[in-house]
Amino acid sequence: MGCCSSTEIKRDWKPLEERSCTDIPWLLIFILFCAGMACICGYPIATGAASRLVRGYDSYGNTCGKNNTKIEGVPLSGRDMTENKYVFFLDPCNLDLINRKIKSLALCVSKCPAAELQTYNDVKQFSLNNGSHLCSYDISPTRYTSHADRSTKCPKLPVPPSKSVPLLHRCIPTDIGCYAEFAQAFVTFVSDNSVLRRVVAGVMASKEIIMGLCLLALVLSLIMMVVIRYISKVLMWILTILVIIGSIGGTAVLWWLYADHRKALENNTLSVFGKEVASDNVKALLVYSIGATIFTVVLLLVMFFMRKRVALTISLFHVAGKVFIHLPLLALQPFWTFLCLMLFWVYWIAVLLTLGTSGTAVKNNSTGLVEYQMQGPYQYLVWYHAVGLIWISEFILAFQQMTISGAVVTYYFTRNKSQMPATPILSSMARTFRYHLGTLAKGSFIITLVKIPRLILMYIHSQLKGKENACARCMLKGCICCLWCLEKCLAYLNQNAYTATAINSTNFCTSARDAFLILVENALRVAAINTVGDFVLFLGKVLVVACTAFAGVLALNYQREYTVWVLPLLIVSVFAFLVAHCFLSVFENVVDVLFLCFAVDSKYNDGSPGHEYYMDKALMEYVENSKKSGLYKPRDGHGQELKSMARGGTSA
Repeated sequence: MGCCSSTEIKRDWKPLEERSCTDIPWLLIFILFCAGMACICGYPIATGAASRLVRGYDSYGNTCGKNNTKIEGVPLSGRDMTENKYVFFLDPCNLDLINRKIKSLALCVSKCPAAELQTYNDVKQFSLNNGSHLCSYDISPTRYTSHADRSTKCPKLPVPPSKSVPLLHRCIPTDIGCYAEFAQAFVTFVSDNSVLRRVVAGVMASKEIIMGLCLLALVLSLIMMVVIRYISKVLMWILTILVIIGSIGGTAVLWWLYADHRKALENNTLSVFGKEVASDNVKALLVYSIGATIFTVVLLLVMFFMRKRVALTISLFHVAGKVFIHLPLLALQPFWTFLCLMLFWVYWIAVLLTLGTSGTAVKNNSTGLVEYQMQGPYQYLVWYHAVGLIWISEFILAFQQMTISGAVVTYYFTRNKSQMPATPILSSMARTFRYHLGTLAKGSFIITLVKIPRLILMYIHSQLKGKENACARCMLKGCICCLWCLEKCLAYLNQNAYTATAINSTNFCTSARDAFLILVENALRVAAINTVGDFVLFLGKVLVVACTAFAGVLALNYQREYTVWVLPLLIVSVFAFLVAHCFLSVFENVVDVLFLCFAVDSKYNDGSPGHEYYMDKALMEYVENSKKSGLYKPRDGHGQELKSMARGGTSA
């Protein structure tokens, strides 16, 4: 069954009773793609690049810790480095940020210098005592003090003490002051070292407060999940009242603090350094106060116009609360998804690093040193690897959505809740593994197709920043914005397609079409229930961020003379929003799945004998109240034949 046609087969609507494998060709394509990713991982291992990454190699192509073969045209290659297991850089602080490497001659040594070497005589004694060349191999240790090329082929004095990095066998300076030049370059780059100094000092002075506030954000998010689970009926009004009080109160406190700090600044009661910090805080508080005022006014206006719609979502949120009571493991979905993503990203970065040391040893004629470069078709492996990062990451996220959808669908369409599986989450995972991996592969690939050109355009825009004309800049931003909107729309449609697949076990295209038709037929319900529900969850995120930021303002107020508030508050607020989003997005997914189930249930059932609703009593009460108020009109009359949402229609 394809996207543009369907065979009309009339049968009873039996959710979860008929399972079949979906999108098998796409599963095979995805398996072949993953096999290609495994081959990319095997290529650097087979060619020795992985060994070069772990063991390290010098500037002449010799891998440390092993006997090497001769490289044509490089006289210092092919040396036995069995005893020399560590990479030593002559100038480890010379960083090349553009090419992401250390711009220095590298040598294999048997031991990293643990103490500072201040003279060439110290370098000579270290080399003689340890059998390690700290200058180029063509210079004998006895000539270190008098050789004409010692300024370029010997380490820069003084040689800082260093120790080897675990697993990677590189000699890294133990004193981070070695990178003072890099820090100074960064300060010069941002052009205002005084402000940067005060901001960094503020972050360091309040690091304990930042960590405590981040922990508070996590606790508040967990409390929000508990609140949603147990008091979902009154949650919306509680959130609405708290957000109103919090937004107005927070705005008032910000204006009060602005006035208080401005008064203290005008009274000249602070030290010189304290005046600079206080001046920055007054400016920051003014910006925060104005922004909070605008945000509060807009928020209150939106809540006023949506007050009637908020009441319509109480029943749906009540059922969502029951879902979390029956399926408590749903709250853990962000953790295992994050864990899977982290493991995959670590693997991906490790393979990317090995690809960076892969290829053929090529002599750089200008420097006489050896570089490894991939030539021919092998140079495109990095692009294949980059596509794999996006596709497989989207696949992992899609697996989470399908797992949640399958568990919630099982709950909704099981009349007797005591007959549910012992672990609906694990049962949903098993069904997804057995039947629907192909659907996930296809859905995630569609998102990848949209995301790749958007990322390419963003990269082009960043590279041409300040060089392109206004028209080209506007066109690039417009294309990026359109692709972003398309990606969000497709992601929402994908989520509902996964729900339709979980209900009726149809392939991706059919499920996406049917979910789209259901959503179009229930456009008013989407606006009245789904969108308002998302808004209420957004209020929950705002509440977590507002409480965390408010606690941060009170905590940082005790360090007003030594701390610039801008960066600490920004760090804490961003972290609080991300944590709240991770937890409440699961509840948001549950609400979306319940809404689609409710729409399907109300379309193909009417409550008559033989066509009883699957929905919860709370949703039935909502339907009855909607009928009385004229907001709900059943589409199908009594006696409607139950048929598959996927196969009951005509060709689309």
